[in-house]
Amino acid sequence: MGAGASGLMLASLLKSNNVCLIDSNAKVGAKIKVSGGAKCNITNKKVTANNYLGDNVFVSSVLKEFSNDDLINFLKKQNLDFKLNEKIVKGTFFCNTSQDVIDMFLKLIKSKRVFLNTQVCNIEFDNFYKIKTNNQIIEAKKVVIASGGLSYQSLGASSIAFDIAKKFKHKVNPLNPALVGFTVQKEQFWFKNLSGISMFVKVNVENKSFEGNILFAHKGITGPVILNSSLYWKKGKMSIDFLPNKTFKSFLKGNKNISSSFNLPKRFMQEFLASIELDDKPISKLNKEELKKLEILKNYEFAPAGNFGYTKAEVTKGGVEVDEIDVKTMESKIQKNMYFIGEALDVTGELGGFNFQFAFSSAYVCAKELNRCV
Repeated sequence: MGAGASGLMLASLLKSNNVCLIDSNAKVGAKIKVSGGAKCNITNKKVTANNYLGDNVFVSSVLKEFSNDDLINFLKKQNLDFKLNEKIVKGTFFCNTSQDVIDMFLKLIKSKRVFLNTQVCNIEFDNFYKIKTNNQIIEAKKVVIASGGLSYQSLGASSIAFDIAKKFKHKVNPLNPALVGFTVQKEQFWFKNLSGISMFVKVNVENKSFEGNILFAHKGITGPVILNSSLYWKKGKMSIDFLPNKTFKSFLKGNKNISSSFNLPKRFMQEFLASIELDDKPISKLNKEELKKLEILKNYEFAPAGNFGYTKAEVTKGGVEVDEIDVKTMESKIQKNMYFIGEALDVTGELGGFNFQFAFSSAYVCAKELNRCV
């Protein structure tokens, strides 16, 4: 169920043609289509379990079965054209267009049955599965849940994966939007006045740190470094270093005004100085207390108010508890012949091709098992 990345990969690897994909969209791969700015950020040059929020041992095992090198070889065999583009996130591979990926899968699954514009309403089990849809009842010996998370509801995303998991007594860990921008508290409303400004910064959140661009927006803050931070932020404070890889003291030379001394956008410096109630005056005229105020440019602490929500989120964090899934097969330990792969599981990758990689890797593990059973 689900003709997204994990579902398409699974179908393409299955030897049997007695397979059907069920998708609520009118076309397969709707989420692939919009990914990576319609260029599909398909994997990364360096992929480890540390790039994921989830059970480290589980993720490592899945990635070991089908690594980024294995995926790259698979794509090359299919003559898919992709290249390294590190403009947004280091090590990311992009395709020429997302449609190339969808076309590749359409070719690989042409002998499989695909039910489009089909919503799953219910699943019953009595020796075999009865999948009730808005169009018909489909019977199956085995069911794979590959229907993703709650992000991109405009593309047919729904809670069906989690509803089915709960129905069959699986634990579903709390769901939240991830790889998403932050809204801000009153103290950071000055961020909103900077809408459209982008800067290279370093962000510290929980026990992680990321370097990359922050983008100030009408709602708050976004940009690659913030999207990655949203994956690990729980509630509480995080910090931004607006002068990454530079010392604060290195800017305290000369007699220029503060706003001209830090090599940061003038508009940013003006809003920042207003927020800390410091006049824009020559650096040489600053006393110790004023210098201390200014030094928070290296460690600006704040607590986001929340995030932009599922409509703006690239993925959903949380999901089906992996302790209840057999890591060697992706089969449920609770419900025989039911499998969960991809974003339905409580494994979420950072920005930069990591979520596609896990979708493909978990599909590979599942396909290996299903092919063995044929």
